[in-house]
Amino acid sequence: MTLIYKDEVFRIVGAAMEVHKYLGCGFLEAVYQEALEYEFDLNKIPYVSQPTLKIMYKQKILEKQYSADFIVFDCIILELKTLNAIEPVHSAQILNYLKATKLKLGILINFGNKSLEWKRIVL
Repeated sequence: MTLIYKDEVFRIVGAAMEVHKYLGCGFLEAVYQEALEYEFDLNKIPYVSQPTLKIMYKQKILEKQYSADFIVFDCIILELKTLNAIEPVHSAQILNYLKATKLKLGILINFGNKSLEWKRIVL
């Protein structure tokens, strides 16, 4: 089985691990967002922070829009959490975003524990 965007995911998760190693757990999501932006810049990882994404329903673009935490490498939705644990509802959320945006891969990263948690969600 070939993983899509394997190298890109490796770089994203590596940057998140560096942030988690330095900050640990216990901060608000916005702190990790800003720190990760800095880490992405240091590692020349292309990203857009909090982009507004249009959602397509059938043949109509909805007025309601979604703001992702990041789009990385122009092809990966990255969602950050600061929770006790990643729940199935969080994976479902990203899966819905992937369907709506037609992107193929989402990564869910949780900074809320002593160890960094992350999960790939593939459409």
